[in-house]
Parts: sequence; structure tokens; C-alpha cells
Amino acid sequence: MRSDNPVTRLVDAVWRPTSASMRWLALAGVAGNAVIMSTGAAVRVSGSGLGCPTWPKCTGDSLVPSHSPEHAAVNMAIEFGNRLLTFMVLAVGVAVFVAAVRLSPRRRDLVRLAAVQPLSVVAQAVVGGIVVLTDLNPAAVTAHFLLSPALLAAATALWIRASEGDAPAHRLVRAELVWLARALIGVVVVLLVAGTVVTGTGPHAGDAKAPRFGFRIEQVAQLHADVVWATVGLTFALLLGLRLTNAPRRAQRCALELLVVELAQGVIGYVQYFTGVPGPLVVLHVLGSALVWIATLRVAFALRERGPVPATTPRAVRESGPEPRLQVSPEGDPAPTGRAR
Repeated sequence: MRSDNPVTRLVDAVWRPTSASMRWLALAGVAGNAVIMSTGAAVRVSGSGLGCPTWPKCTGDSLVPSHSPEHAAVNMAIEFGNRLLTFMVLAVGVAVFVAAVRLSPRRRDLVRLAAVQPLSVVAQAVVGGIVVLTDLNPAAVTAHFLLSPALLAAATALWIRASEGDAPAHRLVRAELVWLARALIGVVVVLLVAGTVVTGTGPHAGDAKAPRFGFRIEQVAQLHADVVWATVGLTFALLLGLRLTNAPRRAQRCALELLVVELAQGVIGYVQYFTGVPGPLVVLHVLGSALVWIATLRVAFALRERGPVPATTPRAVRESGPEPRLQVSPEGDPAPTGRAR
């Protein structure tokens, strides 16, 4: 019987997962990783990158923010809040992994993808410590940011794989369109890298004393814009190819959604460039980059299918074994057969 208690339902979703609850948990992992990318940007644009000047402690003798004459309380709170959010994302990652292991029948692809999430969050925390200990060196900040799309890719793949079966992948479109989608993924990766270079060169370093890349902001911003237009061009070509070849509607819809997200992201980028890169738009732009990455991966997955989702067996039934069957005795009374309980 399904409980109305949300805590009980959450525990059941993790400990007695179904295909539906596995998908919801995987989606929570996607959302959490997209949000923490944005909060990381909020730390940077607010000048809170060294709000907690040490790691893993916030200050030299405290795990939590304490009074410091060198750091404003609000900056310490913002940086420490981002660290706490990392633990929340880690908790979601652990829950996703436990659910993937407990899912019956167990699906190896889901277990492997789910294992990436808690391990990557730990790796992200270690790199974040290096960022703090190197006083926000832009190379370390770049590595810290680029780990997030890698983790987001695993989370998105898990979410999509949890919504499909385990049959061999069957291509739904022409091979040329599959290669075009793969090229698009590569260009979006270049776009993400170029965005981190712009960030490492621009005004939002996370702290006034943080070092910067020695590039000219106009040049790296122009390079970033060129890659944006290449991304939009490839997406339009893929969408056109899908429509002309009468590809499945889901594939066409995913490509159209990606194009819309890219255009919205482009508008934000140009507005922030011509308005002096205001902080709130930077945060929104980083969130947009996460959405572009998710939408790009969804397009690639939509070009093939792997059959229906396997039916899950309730964990309690699987662990208790089959119920004893009833047979009718010569006297007409039902008598249990099979293993006694």
C-alpha cells in the first residue's frame, strides 16, 4: 500500500525503486548538477570565491563561517552555502546509486552511470579545494567548472537510459544525421571550454586579488561568439535534415528545443556583453549553458531507440520468494503446497 508520508515515499523510492521512481531520482540528479553550476557562478560574480579562505575548513580553525576581518560575512555565507549545496548534490548522487543497485532486475548500465555521480562530486570537491588553495587560479577554476558538464552528462545519460530498455541500440535516422549530432556534441564541448576562457579573462574573478588569464577580453569573447554561431548552424542543419527525412517526431522536437535554448542563450550572451557583464546575467548564462548541454545530449539519444523499459519486480516480492500455491484436498479443503512459511 502506497504511503502518503513524503519521507516514507522517498525512502521507498530509494530502497524499493521502480522504473518510475528511478527516472525521477535520475532527473533530480540532473537538476541538482545544473543548479550547482549556477550557484558556482553566483559565488564568482558576488566576489565570494575566497569567502571561505581555507579548505576543507571555512576558516583556519572552523568548519563553518566565523568572524574574519578580511572577509565580509555575506561573502562567507555565499561561499559556505555553495559548499553545503555540494553535500546535497552528493546525497542525491548516493541515493541514485543505491536505487540503481536495488532496482530489480538490476541494470548494469544504470549502476555504472549512477556510480559516476557520487564519485564525481567527491572529485569536484577536491578540485574546489585546489581552487581555493591556489587563490582562484583561472586554470584551476576552469578545471573546476568543466567537471560539472562531465558530471551533468553522466546524470543526463542515466535519466534517459532509465526511460528506455536494454535492447541493442537501433538507429532511427540516417547515419549522416547521427554523425552530424556527434559533431554537434563536439562543438558544444568546445563552446563550454571557450566560455570558461572568457570567464577566466573577464571581470568576474571571484575575488579582487585573483589572477586572470592574460588574453584580451574582446578577442576571447569574439571567439566564443563564433563557436556559438557554429553551434546554432549545426543545430539548424540537423533539424532541417531530420525534417526532410521524416525522422521520428521526438527527434525533431528535441532538435527544435535545442535550437530555441541556443537562441535564448545567445540573446543573454549579447545582452550581457553590451551591458558590461552584469552579475545576474552571468548566473543566468551559466544556467543556460547547462540547459544547452542537456538539450544537446537529449538530441543525440533521441536518434536511436533501445526498446521498452524492463518491468520491475517489487523488491519485497523478490526477496520473499513466490507465494505458496493452493490445491484442493480430496475432502474439498484448500491445502497449501510448495515451500512452507
